[in-house]
Formats: sequence, C-alpha cells, structure tokens
Amino acid sequence: MKKTLLGLALGLAFGSASAQSVDELVNNVEPQVIEWRHHLHENPELSNREFETAKYITEYLKTLDVEITTEVAKTGVVAVLDSGKPGPTVALRADMDGLPVKERNDLAWKSTKTGEFDGNTVPVMHACGHDTHMAMLMGAAEVLTQMKDQLRGKVKFIFQPAEEGAPPGEKGGAEVMVKEGVLKSPDVDVIFGLHINANTDIGKVRYTPEGAMAAVDPFKIVIKGKQAHGAYPWKSVDPIVTAAQMVMSLQTIVSREIKVIDSAAVVSVGSIHGGNRSNIIPEEVELVGTIRTLSKDAREHIYEAMERKVQGIANSMGAKAELTLPLDYSYPITFNDPELTARMLPTIQEAAGKENVLLSKPVTGAEDFSFFQEEVPGLYLWVGGKPLDVSVEDSPAHHTPEFYVDDKGMKLGVSLLTKMTIDYMNKSN
Repeated sequence: MKKTLLGLALGLAFGSASAQSVDELVNNVEPQVIEWRHHLHENPELSNREFETAKYITEYLKTLDVEITTEVAKTGVVAVLDSGKPGPTVALRADMDGLPVKERNDLAWKSTKTGEFDGNTVPVMHACGHDTHMAMLMGAAEVLTQMKDQLRGKVKFIFQPAEEGAPPGEKGGAEVMVKEGVLKSPDVDVIFGLHINANTDIGKVRYTPEGAMAAVDPFKIVIKGKQAHGAYPWKSVDPIVTAAQMVMSLQTIVSREIKVIDSAAVVSVGSIHGGNRSNIIPEEVELVGTIRTLSKDAREHIYEAMERKVQGIANSMGAKAELTLPLDYSYPITFNDPELTARMLPTIQEAAGKENVLLSKPVTGAEDFSFFQEEVPGLYLWVGGKPLDVSVEDSPAHHTPEFYVDDKGMKLGVSLLTKMTIDYMNKSN
C-alpha cells in the first residue's frame, strides 16, 4: 500500500523495527501521538456524528500496511494487521465520541466546536478522554505495524463510535458493532481496552479482575391517577404522593434486599415530572432513573423488585403504574476475564513497573466495552492521566468543562496496548 509523506517520515524515524525494542518505538511515536491527540481534542464530534474524526483516523491508517473498513456502526473504523503467520487475533479498541460540554480550559488546542443534539446546537468537548484513546490506539497501530515481522496472528484495531450513547431514536456503539460482526472475519480471540483517568497519577495503571464497571439499566415509571383541585385531595388519586412513596421504597431494594457486602448496587431516580400549578393535583407523574449493578444476581433481583414495588404501591394508592425497564439502552457488566487478567498481569507490570500497577475496587460507572466482553474474553484497564503536581482533590472530574488529562499519560497506554498484544500472541504458541 502506498504510504503518505507522514507514514514515510515515521518509518524513517523508526528505522528497522526488528532492531529496536517496543520501548524505543513507543518513545519515537510519542510526539506524533501528542499531535494526534491535540487535533482530535480541538475537533470533537458527538456520538454517531464522528464523520471528520473517522476520516482523520482513516487517512492515517492508509499509511500503514493494514486492511481498512469504514462506516462500521455508522462512523466506526476497523483496521486489520495480518502478520502472515498463524496465531490468535487480538482486538484493540478506542472510543471516538465527544460530549455536549463547553470547554473552559485555557489550551492552545481547546475545543470551540458545536454540534446538534436533540434539535439544539450544543458545545462539544472531549470531556472524557476519548481523544487520548484514539491517539494511543493510532500509536499502537504504528508500533505494531513496524514490528509486523515479530507478530504471530492478526491485530484488529477498532475505533468505536457512540460510547457515550447514541442520540435519541438511534442505535450505536459497541452493541451495534458486535451485531455487524466486528468480532468476526477474522474471529477475535481476546480484546483489550483502556481508559485514561484524571484521578490517577501519570505512569500508574489500575486493574480490577471480574466485575470492573457496572451494568447500567435506565428505567421510567409512569404513574396515572385522578386529577382534582388541590383543595379537595379526597377527590383525587394523587400520583405525586404515590411517586413519593415509590422513590423512598425503591431505595430499600439496595439497603434491605441486596447483599451489599458481596456486590454494590445503585437505584437512583434522576428526574420527576408532573403537574403545572400549585392548586391542581395532576393526573400523571413520570419518574426516570438508573440502576447500576456489579453482579448478574443483583441485576436480576432488582428487575424483579422494581416491578413488585412499583405495582404494589400503585395498587395500594388506587393508581395505575407502568414500568419500562430498561428504558432506551442497557449495558452489561464490564467483566474482566479473570484468567486473561492473571495471564496479562506480568506484562502490565513490566510495562508500567510493578509498583505502579494498582489493584482497584469496581466502580458504578458503565462502559459499553462490556458488549465485546460478552462475546470474547476481554481486559479493560485504567491509565493515569493526572499530572503529578495536581492533587486528586483538585483534579477536575470526567464529563465536566474543566476536565483535563496530561499528554504524558499516553505513552504508557501505547506501551500497554502494544506489549499486551505481543505477549498474548507469544504465549499462545
């Protein structure tokens, strides 16, 4: 495949890959990874709208000896590197989408972009680090291509759209990629992914065997009563009082029915809508919320308990209730295969230094990387992006206008993706 000037320049900079170590190649590509990250950060796009992002990635991949497929799950890009030798197929994944957040950071490469969401023009920012994920995967693709003669099997580079959730009325993300066969032809044996973290020091990596991130199940409850004048509540079937009882009762599912010492769970109501005047008891109230679970048993129990409590309370109040669960999307548990985790731990420790590899507790955030893990063994890691001179308390949270991770954190990510791929291939033969 004909290389562009960029690809030729990188090739000359790297020299003979066989004569260089992974660390040397990662060091060489780091400036380009930073440049890619700055461009992607400055030009974010919303979920299922990553058209220019996909073009940018594709143009670079064309400089490598890979087979490229575009428009996977609408805007996704997939590339396959074939070593020409028998062996496993290792998939590496990065997410592509930004968020409807207005950036407040004073950066030369800050985002000033806007996009369309739910019929409105909104600011767009890479407020969760997906710009770094793409740049790190592009760097890993460069290094692994340079080391092609040392590989056994194939590497599949997956640039995934819509991890943050498709726009209303659309499907997207890992679930759609899986349905479209991204883990087939060639069939993927294992998949690795990572997430930059603004609260973890640069140079450190965190891992969690088994359930690492929660399943997420949004829900909606519509309560229908009987409207009446606020001065005559006995003439009503009050959906507001019914809703209040439901909100309180739903909290007892976790506090009284889930064995929380074994597995954490969350039931949160995030939205209540009903009524429009102080002196009218409305006919209808709507509750919207989210369920987070870290075990299959807890998830199944909460599904059953939600229906039981919603209908029981509605019946006791003379109201009608309709529970929609899940509401519009549903992510499984991000489950790190324990055997794969144990197998790759020495590689992770070699890449980061044993003292920098931290065993972490699960979190109740969610990730649609879990759809890949339902099909093949997978391992998902957290890579530090917090500058060492910033405290955890002062580090801005993900999904906020001040979110920031340092460029220096990406080199370890490139190294991890590259070394895990090579070591898995070598240990499979």
